[in-house]
Amino acid sequence: MKKFFKIVKWFLIVVFIFIIFVSSYVFIEGRQIYLDAIEKTSLSDKVNSIKNSENYLSLDKIPDDFEHAIIAIEDHRFLKHHGIDIIATCRAIVNNIISFSIVEGGSTITQQLAKNLYFTQEQKFTRKVAELLVAFDLEKNYSKNDILELYINTIYFGDGYYGIKEASNGYFGKEPDELTLDEITLLAGIPNAPSVYSLSNSEELARQRQKRVIDAMIKYGYLDSEAANALP
Repeated sequence: MKKFFKIVKWFLIVVFIFIIFVSSYVFIEGRQIYLDAIEKTSLSDKVNSIKNSENYLSLDKIPDDFEHAIIAIEDHRFLKHHGIDIIATCRAIVNNIISFSIVEGGSTITQQLAKNLYFTQEQKFTRKVAELLVAFDLEKNYSKNDILELYINTIYFGDGYYGIKEASNGYFGKEPDELTLDEITLLAGIPNAPSVYSLSNSEELARQRQKRVIDAMIKYGYLDSEAANALP
């Protein structure tokens, strides 16, 4: 029995050392990706280039309901965390370890903005580290309103539409401040998987996703049941 416990002890030590080694490698490589990215184009230059886009909208021209819908469905603790949602991240880590791949991101709005600014959709642990480091820079240098505004102006809505203005014009022929609650909640569900939920692909799937957006808005206090029931 002592021999068995000794073997288990050494096995756990080896596993622990392996985890430390892999984690160190991932962090070092991810940090280098981050350094290369910001050296090529600084964060302030990236932000300014986006804000100078002709389709860029300030937050006061974006419906409050859309802001609330995005926060509710994408990152309901957005206003409370500092770039990383520990609860969502721990859940994602467990699921990723179980599958030995990135099947769940646990990304906050800030992390998703970091990805939109610098990185591709490639799912790698090193890229996630780089993304997180940019997210910390964003939280340090910009307000929550700035981050949300940038995110809404850079997210992809499918069919070649980037940002709320292009999506609103392209799908409904309207400016964002003219959107109905039905249109707002429909649009807010698309960025999660644009190839699946874009209106040109499947309105049925988009409507299913819309239901989740509405439920999330009700759950987190952004919408009452009466207003939700009035939707078509």
